[in-house]
Amino acid sequence: MTQTPILPGATIGFLGGGQLGRMAAMAARSMGYDIQVLDPDTSCSARPIASKCITAKWGDTAAGAALARECAVVTLEIEQIPVETLDAVAAITPLHPGSGPLYIVQDRARQKEWLRSEGFPLGGFKTVTTEQECVNAVRALGPSIVKSSHGGYDGRGQARVTESFEGANAFTGVGGGCAVVEAFLDIHEELSVMVARSADGAVAVYPPSRNHHTAGVLTWAVTPGGFASETETQAMALALQITERLGIVGLLAVEMFKLTNGDLLVNELAPRPHNTYHHSERAHATSQFEQMIRAVCGLPLGATDILVPGAIHNLLGDLWHDGIAPDFAQALTIPGVRVHLYGKPSARPGRKMGHLSAVGATPEEALARVQQAYELLKR
Repeated sequence: MTQTPILPGATIGFLGGGQLGRMAAMAARSMGYDIQVLDPDTSCSARPIASKCITAKWGDTAAGAALARECAVVTLEIEQIPVETLDAVAAITPLHPGSGPLYIVQDRARQKEWLRSEGFPLGGFKTVTTEQECVNAVRALGPSIVKSSHGGYDGRGQARVTESFEGANAFTGVGGGCAVVEAFLDIHEELSVMVARSADGAVAVYPPSRNHHTAGVLTWAVTPGGFASETETQAMALALQITERLGIVGLLAVEMFKLTNGDLLVNELAPRPHNTYHHSERAHATSQFEQMIRAVCGLPLGATDILVPGAIHNLLGDLWHDGIAPDFAQALTIPGVRVHLYGKPSARPGRKMGHLSAVGATPEEALARVQQAYELLKR
């Protein structure tokens, strides 16, 4: 499929105005595009960047159609948009990614079952729809994580269990209805690969990012990841295959685990910009945010080369005390460090408020710089 390029000066619509939408909209603005956003939050992060912000629930098909009528193309920064809204948008203007791949990815059970049916490597898991099925799944898999099938990002909607009898409460605790039970894995390394794909099939693959999570939330990410060359080659090929099988137009982040036995397994997919590639703004020839705009607008994709080692460290609301922000001037005393804040009006524990980025002569130096800057903010 070909697409006539949507050139700067046109209007791009975003389903979602969170921090990912904000950063992608800033990249689009720098390229000369106008921006409109649909988001249920009246104080969403992207509101100051957009010329128009429609405040409506994700399931409001009329609001989706209203956005589409004023945009040359619509994309998204959050995949949890009902298919009915996606279809209402796509009936009026191009939507990237489309509702087909989004329907698969937005539900954890559907995503896992699709990956398994396509033959991609996964850890042991079972989809469950009752408390008893969850008990049986934990009995079969052993110590596991029970995850809500819908939503539940950044460690939310998850419960760790070690004994089968705990499965009933875990199923109820994550919301019931449908859940995925995933066996604990002996993880050696965490990594992700970002792929951009245009409507004509052109692709650009970013080298793997090395990632570290705490309680299910990304703490830091660094590039180059320092992985064995065969791991990098295998991970990039795997991410590309998934992207092409899904037919994604836009971005797809593929999170993976390298086990201690050497196996490389797929963890989760995200059809949008991803926290683990925020360092691409500083380290890569083309940031993930600009790449997203290029892909959905049918422009030539940018180079993904690493120009300089880079790292990021997330800033959660835990750093804010009694509504008072940390002293960011302290972080900026560390060479190569920048502060990126998302414009959120209130902080709470676990909420992503921003991130630190740094570059360095080596990945180790870049990571050490953001970690040192982060420690200064904790004081």
